[in-house]
Amino acid sequence: MMMMKVFRSPARHGYAVEVSPFIPNRVACAASQYYGLAGCGALLVLDETESGVSLVRSWEWSDGLFDVAWSETNEHVLVAGGGDGSLQLWDIANHSAPLRVAKEHTQEVYAVDWSQTRGENLIVSGSWDHTAKVWDSALSHSLTTLRGHEGVIYSTIWSPHIPGCFASASGDGTLRVWDLKAAACRLAIPAHNAEILSCDWCKYDQNVVATGSVDCSVCVWDLRNVRQPVNQLRGHTYAIRRVKFSPFSKTVLASCSYDFTVRFWDYSRNQPLLDTVEHHSEFVCGLDFNLHVPNQVVDCSWDETVKIYTPACLSAGTHSTAP
Repeated sequence: MMMMKVFRSPARHGYAVEVSPFIPNRVACAASQYYGLAGCGALLVLDETESGVSLVRSWEWSDGLFDVAWSETNEHVLVAGGGDGSLQLWDIANHSAPLRVAKEHTQEVYAVDWSQTRGENLIVSGSWDHTAKVWDSALSHSLTTLRGHEGVIYSTIWSPHIPGCFASASGDGTLRVWDLKAAACRLAIPAHNAEILSCDWCKYDQNVVATGSVDCSVCVWDLRNVRQPVNQLRGHTYAIRRVKFSPFSKTVLASCSYDFTVRFWDYSRNQPLLDTVEHHSEFVCGLDFNLHVPNQVVDCSWDETVKIYTPACLSAGTHSTAP
C-alpha cells in the first residue's frame, strides 16, 4: 500500500510544485482561484511532518500563479510566475509582500526556473508572449530576451550540466535549446505535431531531454541526433502537463496529465511504463521529485490537493541507484 500525505487548499487549484533544494521536507506550490481562468493566485509553502503536511506560509497574489522555483542559493527565497505577466520574488521571512516584482512580459508567465550550475545565479521565464527572458537573481531587470518561438512558451528549464543553457517547450510544437552567451537558439527540434506543455533535462546526461505534449505522448530526445526520439512513451489519454526526470535513476521519469493520472516510466525498457497512479479527481498539473528523499514524489492538482508519496514501482529498490 502506497503511503501518502495530503494537503488540502480549498478554492486553490494547484499548477506547480517544487521541493526545496535545501530543506528535505519543504515544498512550494503555485495555485490559482477558479482554475486559473479568473481570480487571484496563492503561493503556498508546505512542510511534510510525521502526521501529515502543514502550511508554513501562504501569500495571495492579484492574478493566477502558474509556476514556482526555489532559489538555488538562498533557502528562504522563491520566484513565481503570474497571469499578469509578472515574476515575483518571495522571502519566507517576509510575511506581507514580495521582495520584488518584475513585469516585462506582456502576457502570462507560465514558466520560471532557477539555474542549477555553479558559477551563475540566474532565473529564466517563459511567457505566452512567445518570449523567454533571463534575469539576475534579484529580478532587478531582465538581462536578455530570447525570441524564436512562434507560439506560447509553456516551459523553460535550465540545463543542470551546461552553464548558460536552457531548453524551452512551446505551443508551436518545437523544443528549443538556447545559448545565453550567444543569446541565440542553438537547436530547434520539431518534437511533436501538437503543443508541447513541458520539458525537462536528464540529471545524468547533458544530451537527454524529455518533452510532454497535448498529443498524449512523452518523447525522450538525444540532442546529438534529433531526427527521431530515443523513445516515445504512450499511455496517457489526455494532454501531458509536466514531465520530470528522477534525480536518482538515469532512465526513470514521471509525467502528469489532464487524464488525472501520474505515470512513471523507464525509457530504457521495452515496456517502459512502470506504474500509473490515479489518486486525483481533476487535472494533475504540478509534479516534482524530492532531491533528498529517494523516490519521493510531490504532485498537485486542480482538485485542490497537494500529495506527497513514494510510488511502489520506485520504492521496490530496482530504480533506487544512480548510475
